[in-house]
Amino acid sequence: MAEKLAPTLKQDGFKSQWGFIMSAVGSCVGMANIWRFPMLVSKYGGLTFLIPYFIFAVIICQSGMMEEFSLGRWSGYGPVGSFGKAMENGGKSKRAGELIGGVPVFASLCLGIGYSVIMGWVFYYTKMALTGELVAMGQDMATIGGTFGAVAPEAETLGEAIKMTFATGGANNLWIIIAIVASFAIMIFGISGGIEKSCKVMIPALYVLFIILAVAMIFIPGTGEGYKYIFTLNPKGLLNPMVWVYAFGQCFFSLSVAGSGSVIYGSYLGKDVNVRKSAVLCAVFDTSAALLAMFIIIPAMATVGADLGNGGPGLMFVYLLPVFNGMGSFSRIICIFFYVAVLFAGVSSIINLFETPVAFLQEKLHLKRLPATAVIHGLGILVALMIQPWTSQWMDMVSIYLCPLGAASAGIMFFWVMKKETALEAVQEGDPNPIMKWFHPFGKYVFVPLCLLCFILGIAFGGIS
Repeated sequence: MAEKLAPTLKQDGFKSQWGFIMSAVGSCVGMANIWRFPMLVSKYGGLTFLIPYFIFAVIICQSGMMEEFSLGRWSGYGPVGSFGKAMENGGKSKRAGELIGGVPVFASLCLGIGYSVIMGWVFYYTKMALTGELVAMGQDMATIGGTFGAVAPEAETLGEAIKMTFATGGANNLWIIIAIVASFAIMIFGISGGIEKSCKVMIPALYVLFIILAVAMIFIPGTGEGYKYIFTLNPKGLLNPMVWVYAFGQCFFSLSVAGSGSVIYGSYLGKDVNVRKSAVLCAVFDTSAALLAMFIIIPAMATVGADLGNGGPGLMFVYLLPVFNGMGSFSRIICIFFYVAVLFAGVSSIINLFETPVAFLQEKLHLKRLPATAVIHGLGILVALMIQPWTSQWMDMVSIYLCPLGAASAGIMFFWVMKKETALEAVQEGDPNPIMKWFHPFGKYVFVPLCLLCFILGIAFGGIS
């Protein structure tokens, strides 16, 4: 019955390659570009980190991204339908493929729920930037840290988190609900009318805001040391395996190869879209966003000689604020531009994460768009409110275990299970130039093992993303 539904789903797809690229870029550009990439560049030495990162960006966009876009377009489904059809094409059990496809669907839902909590923080801080509350905190670290601590309390266990949430009524309930409602309001209008239209506005706006901030930093006294550090290259540092491990982890997760979001967006693609060109442009835009964040944050931190070793949420919500607030008359506008840009990055990511489980309900339960979207977002609100103090552990669980398995399973389906000629035809469609001869063996023997390596290294190091 799922086969009969595919044409109906395909009626609502991306109307243009530009709209698809902006939506795909939106799924890639997120918090990792802003609060982790600059920290890793600082920790591992400017160009010493950027060179491995650029290498992995080329590898992943020319293999994993192309594979996931092509798999989704070829099948016309999300992960469950795609994996089932791939297994059938390879002469194996369709049912088994569909069961395996449930892993990336579940991972996407869990990641979207965890992201909703973080987006609650972003919405709250954007509100405070607009009202001037952030600037009013000045450079008082006790006030700044206390504000974030109140919004994002921490618990050691999930049970403790749930008890804490019920006991306190939740530290950030309203803003989590607002974040999820914003996603719902976009997604109920479908792919072309909701996701594509919103991303064609949010993503260009994000880049405009980041470019303005990056240019403004040039004229802030004391930023010179930051630029100098960014362009530092330590050849011996390239021999450090940790540089390569974390460059790979950062790039892998930033480009959103997880067997879910890229597959479902690919299923909405027209047959005339050039997948190779789209993958390259997505990687270029995603990397550009990370570089712009780097050119804002590292020079800004350099003005006060601050330590960028504190990555993660603390960088964006705590350690950057006293720096921004020390920039005189520019402080308020810098805070507004920065958090609004982060808001656009987050919303465009969360709609991609929720789209995979929404499409699953449409494909397998035959729900219409509105009820499917309502079910997923309702579940998202319920779980997100309960896990607030346990968000870090929740996100680690998903990124260490589920996302690499999703990427590996999609790669295995495409490069190992599907017939080679079928896979190559899927990639070639819409591209007037012959596909690279090395594409299939490279994906089979390099990309898929890299996905498995990401899973192993994530467990060994407690996460590499």
